Amino acid sequence: MNDLKELQQQAREVRRQFPSRIYFSVPGAKHYDTCYYKNQPRSFVNISVTGRECACRCDHCQGRLLATMEGVLTPRDMRRLVDRLLEQGGRGILVSGGADRNGEVPLFPYIEVIKYAKQMGLKVLVHTGLVRKETAAALKEAGVDQVLLDVIGDETTIRRVYHLDRTPDDYLASLLCCRQEGLKLAPHVVIGLHYGRVLGEARALEMIRQAEPETLVLVILTPGLGTAMAEVAPPPLEEVARVIARARILHPVTPLTLGCARPAGLYKRQVEITAVDCGVNGIAYPDEATVAYALNQGLEIRFSEECCSLIAGEAGLS
Repeated sequence: MNDLKELQQQAREVRRQFPSRIYFSVPGAKHYDTCYYKNQPRSFVNISVTGRECACRCDHCQGRLLATMEGVLTPRDMRRLVDRLLEQGGRGILVSGGADRNGEVPLFPYIEVIKYAKQMGLKVLVHTGLVRKETAAALKEAGVDQVLLDVIGDETTIRRVYHLDRTPDDYLASLLCCRQEGLKLAPHVVIGLHYGRVLGEARALEMIRQAEPETLVLVILTPGLGTAMAEVAPPPLEEVARVIARARILHPVTPLTLGCARPAGLYKRQVEITAVDCGVNGIAYPDEATVAYALNQGLEIRFSEECCSLIAGEAGLS
C-alpha cells in the first residue's frame, strides 16, 4: 500500500505541469443529465461499418458492443446516416466495427464516405483494430482527426480473449505505422482485460510511449451480459490505481483520460475518484460525486460533447 501511495504522489507531481483543470467528456452517443451538465442527443455518434457482425467474438464483448452503435453495411448506408446526422446538428462520428480474423476493421470501402464526412465539417475518429500501411495512408488522405487503437501487451491475452493469432509486436507495428503516416493517435489500454487480471498493461504502456500519441485513454474491463466473461469480477481498485498512476508517470507530457468503459455503481465512483487522485486530465461520463470531488480538489472543470480522446488540444502543458 505504501508503494501505491508513493506512486500516486509521484503521479500527482507529474500532473502539476498541466493546467489545473479537468475535462469531462459527455458525447451524445449516451444520455448524460446531471446538476452540472446535460448533453445533446446524437451530437457525437458511434458507427459500426459491420453492423453487429464481428469475426473475433472477443470473450468480454462477443459483438454486443456493436449493438449500441449505429450499424451500416454499405458505404451508401453510411452516407445516408452522415447526411441525417448533419441535418440533426451532429458534430462528429466515431467509425468502428467488428474485426475480421486478422484483427482489422474493414474500413477501405468507407474511405470516401469518411472523407465526405470530414469535408462536411464533422469530427471523424476511427477505431481501427490492427492497421496496415495502406489503411493508415488512406485514413490520412481522408483527413481523419484521430485513430483509436486498443493496445494489448500480453500474447496469451490476445489469443485467449481476442481469439487472434497475433502478438504484442503487431500492435506496436500498427501504432508506429499510423505515426509514420502522420495520423494523430489515441491508443486505449483495457485494464484487467485478461479475465479481470492485470497482466500485459505495463508492456502496453511502454509500447505506446514509442509512438508518442496525442492522448492516452485507459478503460476498465466491463464484460457484457451473456458473454464468456459475464461473471468475471473487475480488477481490484488498488491494481487499477497502480496502472493509472504508472501511465501518468510513464507519459508525463501526454494528456491522460479515463474513457467510457468501466463497471457501473460504487466501483465506477471509486475508480473515478482514484483517477483524479492519479492525475488524469479527463474522464468520460463522470458521476456527479466525481465532479464535486474534482472541484473540491481545486480543479477547474470543463465539459465537452466530444470523445475524451480529443482533449489533447486543450489539455496541453502550460
